[in-house]
Amino acid sequence: MPNIKSAKKRVIVTSVKNLQNRMIMSSLKTAIKKFDAATAKGDKTAAAAEMKNAIATIDKAVAKGLVHKNNAAHKKSRIALAYNAM
Repeated sequence: MPNIKSAKKRVIVTSVKNLQNRMIMSSLKTAIKKFDAATAKGDKTAAAAEMKNAIATIDKAVAKGLVHKNNAAHKKSRIALAYNAM
């Protein structure tokens, strides 16, 4: 445990930010899985809605700095290819 006041604060702030980052990354993975499930079913309308949600979630993760922009572009490209292949 840290003894200095600023170090104590950093421990608290870091743990809160860690939880927020994990929440965002979890929602990102969930959105992608929901899109994959919709494409596996072959439901084009559900897939379109899930694609929109997944891309928005990816963009939010990029804005927060959790995902690199090239990684996000790769994920969005994969989603678009899967949707167009339906």
